[in-house]
Amino acid sequence: MTQHGTGTRPMRVVILGAGFGGLEAARAMAGAPVEITLVDRHNHHLFQPLLYQVATAALSPGDIAWPIRTIFRRQRNLRTVLAEVTGIDAKARMVQAGDALAIPYDALVLATGASHSYFGHDEWAPVAPGLKTIEDATDIRRRLLLAFELAEVTEDAAERRRLLTFVVVGAGPTGVELAGAMVELARHAMPREFRRIDPAAARVVLVEAGPRVLPTFPEELGAIARRSLEAMAVQVLTDTRVTACTTSGVECGEERIPAGTIVWAAGVVASPAGAWIGAERDRAGRIQVGPDLSVHGMDGVYAVGDLAATKDAKGKAVPGTAPAAKQMGRYVGRLLAARAAGRPAPAAFAYRHHGDLATIGRRSAVVALDGIRLTGLIGWWFWGIAHVWYLIGFRSRIVVSFEWLWSYLTFQRGARLITGREPRGGNAARVPGHASVAQPPENRDTPADGSDGTRIHLSST
Repeated sequence: MTQHGTGTRPMRVVILGAGFGGLEAARAMAGAPVEITLVDRHNHHLFQPLLYQVATAALSPGDIAWPIRTIFRRQRNLRTVLAEVTGIDAKARMVQAGDALAIPYDALVLATGASHSYFGHDEWAPVAPGLKTIEDATDIRRRLLLAFELAEVTEDAAERRRLLTFVVVGAGPTGVELAGAMVELARHAMPREFRRIDPAAARVVLVEAGPRVLPTFPEELGAIARRSLEAMAVQVLTDTRVTACTTSGVECGEERIPAGTIVWAAGVVASPAGAWIGAERDRAGRIQVGPDLSVHGMDGVYAVGDLAATKDAKGKAVPGTAPAAKQMGRYVGRLLAARAAGRPAPAAFAYRHHGDLATIGRRSAVVALDGIRLTGLIGWWFWGIAHVWYLIGFRSRIVVSFEWLWSYLTFQRGARLITGREPRGGNAARVPGHASVAQPPENRDTPADGSDGTRIHLSST
């Protein structure tokens, strides 16, 4: 790679994506002889592991998201650009954002994360939203809370049962945590607040195509998680593949589950960054990288986080988790800082697995740390402490800790706000009496996700 730190100008480093990987890469270069440009289509960094708590009204978006400019206000070698990338010219070493903005680079760090994968059925997206952004979370929260409101006023018993049925597709950590939080919302936060319905009678169904829940966890912890979910009255369906998601419910082969709200937690696919630069990718769209996380055949280009396909010392694929993204970002940041300063580059990237954690509900979680297994209340406390520790800023740690303590003592949830408008299409519930918002004629052929088919969406992972 061309050296710039010892020449007439600093090395120009462009980082695409301000998620865990991008954030750590930028931090690792603080004080280095580099000029960093951090590009993201959002102005905030999001702590995705707690996003499900926004979706289920336990936390507010501001509790788990922070302005990027605030995070880096003291890092003088970094500038933040709010933009949506439209292309990369690898030969000219240029990042393009629309027609007006072109950002040159000497080193490029791709940290654009992943998005929802519907396994070839993208038409399900409007009726089964995934959970990757604050907009996703507040949309799901709106759907959940409106379901109870509409069930309260409907005269049709079958429709009331449908509205009070919630389906989560995918039994990984996100799906398990969502299902448990939905039950707690219905059973603990809403009793005695409605007059015609019993919120505790809501039905939560967790659907998993594989043979068990939490498939990446040790098998005994997956079994414990399933028992805990079933003790909470979550209906767990394993070895059950979803064949259709419609406005009226979910189809699993011959079985049909009428449902008012469907949430997708079944899979992810890497952002299209690999396609932008013509890199070699795996089936999930992740870029094949070398031992130093560099993209094969491309000088000065690196991929981190969910976008990178690499293996640990045991030959196992590095998981698409926040700790893995942070380690990759930190490694690439240190590597570029060393090269800019003319120092030897660090040894090859080595991933260290810090464990698996998932909470199932109130006072219940499963934790795997090397040979240590924690479950139940002890696991739940460990899960909470670990998540609070990794939040950014003292204020966020205090606020989230207080919200959890208040919810634990009072069973209340302080973020039960129905906000925003119904997204176009899909099965999003509408407030009685509200007319649907008409779309301008020129937008009627726009895809359901709001994209125009050409923009490249950066995700904060």
